[in-house]
Order: sequence, then structure tokens, then C-alpha cells
Amino acid sequence: MRTFFPSDSCKESQLNAINPQSWLQVERGKLSKFSSSHTNSSSIESFIKVPEPPILPFFKPIDYVEVLAQIHEEMESCSPQERSTLYLLQFQIFRGLGETKLMRRSLRSAWQRAGTVHEKLVFGAWLRYEKQGEELIADLLATCNKCAQEFGPVDVSQLQVEVNGCSKETVVMNGEKSLKNVNFKIGDEIIVCDRQKIASLSAPFHAMLNGYFTESSSQDIDLSENNISPLGMRTIGEFSIRGSLSEVHPDLLLEILVFSNKFCCERLKDACDRKLASLVCTKDDAVEFMEYAIEQNSPVLAASCLQVFLHGLPDCLNDERVVEIFSHADRQQRSIMVGQASFSLYCLLSEVAMNLDPRSDKTVCFLEQLIESAETDREKLLAFHQLGCVRLLRKEYDEAEGLFEKAVSLGHVYSIAGLARLGYIKGHKLCSYEKLSSVISSVNPLGWMYQERSLYCEGDKRSEDLEKATELDPTLTYPYMYRAASLMMKQNVQAALAEINRVLGFKLALECMELRFCLYLAIEDYKAAIRDVQAILTLSPDYRMFEGRVAASHLRTLVREHVGSWTTADCWMQLYDRWSSVDDIGSLSVIYQMLESGGAKGVLYFRQSLLLL
Repeated sequence: MRTFFPSDSCKESQLNAINPQSWLQVERGKLSKFSSSHTNSSSIESFIKVPEPPILPFFKPIDYVEVLAQIHEEMESCSPQERSTLYLLQFQIFRGLGETKLMRRSLRSAWQRAGTVHEKLVFGAWLRYEKQGEELIADLLATCNKCAQEFGPVDVSQLQVEVNGCSKETVVMNGEKSLKNVNFKIGDEIIVCDRQKIASLSAPFHAMLNGYFTESSSQDIDLSENNISPLGMRTIGEFSIRGSLSEVHPDLLLEILVFSNKFCCERLKDACDRKLASLVCTKDDAVEFMEYAIEQNSPVLAASCLQVFLHGLPDCLNDERVVEIFSHADRQQRSIMVGQASFSLYCLLSEVAMNLDPRSDKTVCFLEQLIESAETDREKLLAFHQLGCVRLLRKEYDEAEGLFEKAVSLGHVYSIAGLARLGYIKGHKLCSYEKLSSVISSVNPLGWMYQERSLYCEGDKRSEDLEKATELDPTLTYPYMYRAASLMMKQNVQAALAEINRVLGFKLALECMELRFCLYLAIEDYKAAIRDVQAILTLSPDYRMFEGRVAASHLRTLVREHVGSWTTADCWMQLYDRWSSVDDIGSLSVIYQMLESGGAKGVLYFRQSLLLL
């Protein structure tokens, strides 16, 4: 499962990082040896940094068990239409816990129990987004009828749209029955239609042709000023008789759609809506047709366009036209586009946008739409907190403070961490410390509370808070990293490595492997360093180190110059040794190197998949 924000190593830091170019010169022999130029603690401090832990855009309740139990109880008594929303909330809770498999299971349950076509579209697209790269597996499973259906398209024609009928009663005028035919004049052409068939299309036509209007007794009626072409009117006449549309050009369908909307021809409009929906194939089609769908209130066409957009995630969000559609939709437009699944849609779009760039304007727009779509307190507090996190990243501190306060007022205690961080940024360090102390004393404390409070104190107090944070939540990486860096400042290398190995023993955290990579560089253990950077590249090929300044792949190239090359036989022996000793990171590193140099890639990818599982 992708994280919302980039890893800590990609974030800005107020500290001055090591200059990669200087390090490059060292490695190429242009400067003195690394060990001799970085022996004092200040030099090490400029090289090994531990960024502050981010305020995560997650729903983090005080008592996970109680909230999950409450959701389960609500699921047993709620209507089928509400169940998918509850599974989405369950997904958000598991995300706060970092439980990837449970998160995906909740998404799949939401998709399976979707009560509407729109929910099916959104949750199916979400699952597909989370499973990017698994399409080949889906194709393989399809051969044995076990393909995950969320990879396939949803039949939007299943969308039920209420179509009102029209009275076909003939009104007697002046003692005479209505005329059998009616001649519609459009420009220089005359289109002959069955008067009662046309009248049956809508109440306005019925009133015009059979009611107390001049046209009811007229054989000829001029429609030249109603933006309908002769061919369009002939097609409408044929529809009034047959009840269906033949093969019609899309431009003509759009013309008829606008006409049917103007004259309230619900059956004709629905037929155009569905016919146009079947013609949406590409993103450009969807952009063009979505405008008509929203203007003409055509939900089936809108759903078809939405499906194309969602199928193209995340790439389609690089298209400003698509972003514009989602960003500026009002309540009515959202209803046309996604029915009652507006909150679910913007949850998905916000996650994708934050993965692309949490500081972007489109991320802010989607989260603002999420707030507008939220109905329950739990939905609102999640939306307020997420937008607060983004505003904090964008250094829009006043706006972030207001959002965190709203989330806290709705019961989201974790948002207090955001308020404390803002207080610290504004120079109110003691106030931030007291804010966290108040939370710790008033509720059953959690690890993140002590971790956050440790940022606002020094010395033994900080160490005690970090130890308590690890005791309450061993999965928090910041305490291990801080302790390891502190030990390294004291030039206690082995203790620093032992500390960071504690967390890497059960959690492959990229930021922890990066720190260990730096520790190995500091002691010139290049074999261990190359192992860690290759494992990092296996997990995240585009990872950047030293606060996002240097690509990990570039550092691998530099370190590789100091490590002897292995033959294929050496690689297999190294892989066997690491596999036997259950050294997952070492095994991933060796496999990465073997894949880079060619060889039996099928076998190697299989072994890699076993390790990643």
C-alpha cells in the first residue's frame, strides 16, 4: 500500500545536508580519505540526519479496538447502501495502523458490497490503483476463471435512471380529434411525424400537440429556432415510433440529447445518454463528453466518463482538463458525476494526488471537495485532518491550525500533534510540550504522544519519552533513528548499528535503511552500504537520499566503485548464504544485483516475490 507522503528522506530539512558533490570528489580520490575528514562529531552530525517525524494524514483514534468494534456493530444493522462507506472507514483505520493486508481487504469488501454502480466504479478503481503492476497476474488468473473482477470495466448501463412517462390521451378540440400527422418545418425542409407518437415523448409535446395551444390544430409547426437539424428531427420521429435509436453519429446524438432535455423527453434523453455512454473510449472522449453530461444532467454518460478517468489513475491527474473537472464540481455536478459516492471518490483522488505531490494545488482542491462531500463527523474529521497536514507541508500555518482545531473539536485527538507542531514552528515550544502532556494525562497514552512530546524537550527527558514511545509502539521508527544517530555522534558505531538493527529486524523501513547506509559509509564498510542501497532500490526504484538531494541509484554507482565485482557463481553463493541465514535485506540486495547483470530473471523475480511477501 502506498503511503500518502514521501519518506522522510525526501522532505525539506532545516539542517544542512552533506554536499553530494563533495562526497563524489572524496570517492574519486580528489580529497582526503573520508574517514580522516569526518572523524569529529560535528562532521558526523552534518552527514547523518534524522528528520522530524511527519504528521501523518491518517485517522488515528485513541482506542482502535473500540472504534473497530463500533463499525462492526453498525455493519450488522445498517442498510446495504451504507455498508460500503463503513468499509471505507475501516480501511482508513487500518491505514493508520499500517496494516496493508487488512486495508486491501477492507477495500475489496467495500467493492464487493457496493450498493450502486458509482461505488463499484470507485472502489474497483481504488483496488486497481493499489494493485498497479499486477495486471499480468490478473490476465493469468483469467485463463482459469479466477481473475479479480475489479480489473475489468463496470457495465454503467446498469445505472438506474428514473424515466417519467407521459399521458397519451388524445384531447378533443372543437369537436374534432387531433390530426394524425404533424409537419415540422426546419429551415427549408419538412419532416413528417406521427402526431400522437411525438406527443407521447413528453408532457410539453403532449400539451403542444393535443392541448389548448395553437399548434394542436395546426398541421405545420416551425421548429427552426430550436437548434435541431432536419436529420436530428427525423431520428427523433423514428425513435417515437420504434422506441430505440439506430446507429447515430455522436455529434447528432449530442444534438438530440440537448433537444430532448429542452423538451423534457425523458425516454429519448435516456436512450441518448446510454448510447453516448457506450461510445466513450479514450480520455479525450471522456473530457469532451463529461461537459455535456454535466450540462444535460446525463448520469449514465457521466458514469462512463468517470470510469475512463479512474481507469487511467494516476496518469490522468497529470491532465489539467481532468483535474479541472474534479476540482470545480459543485454539489449538483458531483451528484450527476458520481451519485452518492462523492466522499469515496474524493478520498481516492486525494490519496492519488498526495502520492504524486502532497504540496500541489490539485491535492488541496480535492481535499476541499472531500470536506464538502463529508456528511458524518468521522468523515469530516478525517477530511479536516488530511487538509491540515497538506497545509502544514505547504507552510500555510494559519489555515492548517484552523483545520486541525476543527478535527480536534470532532474528536480526533491525533490532530493535537499537528497543533503542537505548529506551536513549535511559531516559537511556542513550551506550549507544545504542555499540550502533549495534557493529552497524555487525560487519555490512555499511545506511542505517538510520547514521540511527539520528545520533540519539545531535551536531554534525559527526550530520551525517556522516546523509550516510552518505543515501549508503547515498537513500530515507530523515529525513536530508533534518533537513538542510533545520537550514539553515532558519540562515535559509538557498533551501538548505533545495533539500535537501528532493532527496528530493521522486523520492519523494512526505507528511512531506517538509509540511515544505516550512512552509518556504513561513515565507517567505510562499503559492502554493507551497497547491500542496503540495493535493497532500498528494490523496494523503491526512484528513492532519493540525503533529504531528497541525491538519487539512491547514483549513490549505488559511487559506492559500487569500492566493492569488488562478483561473478554469477559468486552471486548465487551469496544468495544461498543469505537465504539460509534468513537475511532478507541481504537477499534482496543480491537479487537486485543479479537482475541488473542479467541471468535467469524468472527465477530471481520469483525469489524476490517470496521475500517481499
